[in-house]
Amino acid sequence: MRKAIYFFLIMLVLLVGCSNGNEEQVQETDEQNAAEEPAVEEESFENIYPLTGIGTNEPVNNRIVGVMVNNHTKARPQTGLSHADIVYEILAEGMITRFLALYQSDLPEVVGPVRSAREYYFELANDYNALYVYHGAANFVNDMIVNRGVHFLNGAIYDNDGYLFKRESFRKAPHNSYLQLGSAYEVAEGKGYETTVDYEALPFLSEEEVDGLTGESAQKVRVVYSGKHEWANVEYKYDEETEKYYRFSDGQQTVELDTNEPIQLDNLFIIETHHQVIDDAGRRAIDFKSGGNGYFIQKGTFQKVEWENQDGRIIPVKDGQAIGFVPGQTWINVVPTSPGMEQSVTISE
Repeated sequence: MRKAIYFFLIMLVLLVGCSNGNEEQVQETDEQNAAEEPAVEEESFENIYPLTGIGTNEPVNNRIVGVMVNNHTKARPQTGLSHADIVYEILAEGMITRFLALYQSDLPEVVGPVRSAREYYFELANDYNALYVYHGAANFVNDMIVNRGVHFLNGAIYDNDGYLFKRESFRKAPHNSYLQLGSAYEVAEGKGYETTVDYEALPFLSEEEVDGLTGESAQKVRVVYSGKHEWANVEYKYDEETEKYYRFSDGQQTVELDTNEPIQLDNLFIIETHHQVIDDAGRRAIDFKSGGNGYFIQKGTFQKVEWENQDGRIIPVKDGQAIGFVPGQTWINVVPTSPGMEQSVTISE
């Protein structure tokens, strides 16, 4: 009996020793493997797109194309807005807004419906050194565009030529003119316009700065352009999973016409500035030079800022310093100083 106990104890000691030896061997092997594995490096790119901050190894000198996109209820849903680097939403006449969509990093085949020009839209496009694309305008507006040296493509000249502009049968004029964007550079070259331009990039946040963003909660944002007509108002809702904002007009999500792909944005910048009705048709003059108050909304948070026109580009500023954009797409909603942002904009959790 005593011999059996001794034998059992000896076997137990041997088993423990083997186990410890195996654990040490496994640990040494894991350490060796870890040492042999190369460190994961952040992907680097030769260039960044100046309006989105997205890295690329492709050239980024194709000229920006600014397109007047229709936002009438009969023009929704639109085509091509999900590809725009920056979209300005500004009042035209009455309570109807129109978009100036700026394209450079991602060029869809078709954009539209395209609508007529206004002075503050073509001035914005010109400040970005963009080709300005529109369809029709009052004679005096066309004269201003020509006399101020704006590089433009007017759909009224190429109406339904099938190459640069096409009238679609599923909508009625003036809500059915679509730009064939792939032809824009060739037509522009034919007019003697430059189609390659070197741009200075907007200020963008680094990955660490994006991860460290703080501010008050901004899960839902509502912009009221009309107290009477809900179709004129806009909502944005933040999605925690994608970390992007989705846009809604008149309660309907803003999507691509052909694919139903939702509009997603990384930066929402709301600015207020002086608006003035200047004629019996309800046309406006809008001040994009003087600066003013704004809300800058990113990653589910917002901060109160000011906006400045820096070399023609509308930039968020706080304590005298420019604030960086999150790399990605940006929408800029412009509201009148009267009644002002406090009445026009609601931000909630």
